[in-house]
Amino acid sequence: MQFVKFRLSLGLLSLISLLAVSSCDKDNDGEMAVNDTATITVENVIEGKALTQFGTFQNAGSSPVINPGESASFTFYAGKGQAISFAAMYGNSNDLFFAPANPGIKLYQDNGDPVTGNVSSQIRLWDNGTRVNQATGPAVTHPGSAESPQNNIAEITLAVPASQLLKAELTHEGGTRFTLKLTNTSGGTANETPISAGVWAVSHISGTTLVREDPIFSPGKLSANGLTDLAETGKTTPLEQYLTGITGPNSAFSPVLVVVYNGNDNPIFKTGENDRGQGLKELSQQGNADVLAAFLKTKPGVKEVFVLKAPATTVLQPRINGNDGGKVSHTISARKGDRIALAMMYAQSNDWFIAAVNNGVDGSTRGDISSIMGLFDSGTLESSFPGAHIVSEPAQAESQPVQQLANPNQFNTLPSLPQMIKVTIQ
Repeated sequence: MQFVKFRLSLGLLSLISLLAVSSCDKDNDGEMAVNDTATITVENVIEGKALTQFGTFQNAGSSPVINPGESASFTFYAGKGQAISFAAMYGNSNDLFFAPANPGIKLYQDNGDPVTGNVSSQIRLWDNGTRVNQATGPAVTHPGSAESPQNNIAEITLAVPASQLLKAELTHEGGTRFTLKLTNTSGGTANETPISAGVWAVSHISGTTLVREDPIFSPGKLSANGLTDLAETGKTTPLEQYLTGITGPNSAFSPVLVVVYNGNDNPIFKTGENDRGQGLKELSQQGNADVLAAFLKTKPGVKEVFVLKAPATTVLQPRINGNDGGKVSHTISARKGDRIALAMMYAQSNDWFIAAVNNGVDGSTRGDISSIMGLFDSGTLESSFPGAHIVSEPAQAESQPVQQLANPNQFNTLPSLPQMIKVTIQ
């Protein structure tokens, strides 16, 4: 009888224990609690492009053609090491075009000062290699006979040097902004000619290396990508379509700051509020997240702080030539009621950063949270065109409130944030 009572007691105890465990597995709302441990992953998904900018230029009058004595101007942005390239048809020819030698017109002196004034000496004349050349002049038959086989692009010289037919004047507008004015000066010369509308381009730069040193044409190679239409007819549209496809962001992201905390306020920053002097400036200007991480570790309510650095490169590189972009992951402990926020520098800027908007996400959130990321200006340096800034000499300091950037911004249009960054918690 005592044995039976003991077995009943043991069974009752097991039932009570099971109920207690079940109760502990539910939160106060009666829902199953999410595992406290999760992995946060941040990936740069920007499809890196070769060019930071391109555009067209033409005579401002009723006709796009730049006749002798007429001019066309365009404005662009470029940092140290970058160059401006352009191309326009020599109208009184079958397939000749004006362009500077690659990678383009030099924009900064060796001491870092911007180049200004007459830069016509850098202009050349090129044979597109697709039409048999007739003697240049108004009697040229268009389009003329096709070269068979097609020849490679090559520099060509006429009686009058190209630099005396097309004048190029460079003006520095401040910061990294330039204007190039092109004037047809061929009037009265032996090679007088109208000049077509044209295209221009600026390549991204990685360190001190241009991503694309031949953005428009490649001497010694066959004409491609719509250049023939420009060289033979002065039409820019086919070349514009090609340049559109290779123009866009090519930015890395700095090491990623991740913080798990309690409270109603994001401890990293607050829009409408000036930099707090706690390390956001270092993160947004230099990509240095360590200063802010060290401060946050001392702040009440902060549970965990991590700085995630990509192996080998430290920064998260964009996707290049089909290769995956940089990716970092880390295990965090966060449950319902906790908050998770993160921030990193948008490297091709003076002081822009990507971060979770508002108060981050709840600690129980799982899945893709890329849609809650935003692009912000820390307000600590004068902004410049993304991809055309000067790293070694920061822009003019300023003291403005942190603001989320609109898209399009004052300089260009960037992809949506989910097309630039992927953040998941699993």
